[in-house]
Amino acid sequence: MAELRKILYAEDEPDIQAVAQMALETIGGFEIVLCSSGLEAVDIAPGAAPDLILLDVMMPGLDGPETLKKLREIDSLKETPVIFLTAKAMPSEVNRFKEVGAIDVIAKPFDPIALSDQIRTIWESR
Repeated sequence: MAELRKILYAEDEPDIQAVAQMALETIGGFEIVLCSSGLEAVDIAPGAAPDLILLDVMMPGLDGPETLKKLREIDSLKETPVIFLTAKAMPSEVNRFKEVGAIDVIAKPFDPIALSDQIRTIWESR
């Protein structure tokens, strides 16, 4: 299995973006490509060629599931694993997110110290 190095993260909330970026770069050692919207993620992702995509569910414009649908229309991203980050992590919602193509869901608020390990565990178990 390929090593997880580069993560594209779409999140419209600057504070959460900053905490996640710091946690994933400093603790996880990942290269992070930040996007502030789903539309930006769809624009940037093909050129960024991420190993994994993290999507906030609630974003203005394109939400997480809509963004995932658009990303899947891009040949180079059809197989790129996607994890949703959301405060809406009830079992029924998690199942719905998996049905639209996410490999897993991480609940917000997330623990910055544990975030990289959570993502690695999901990556390795997919």
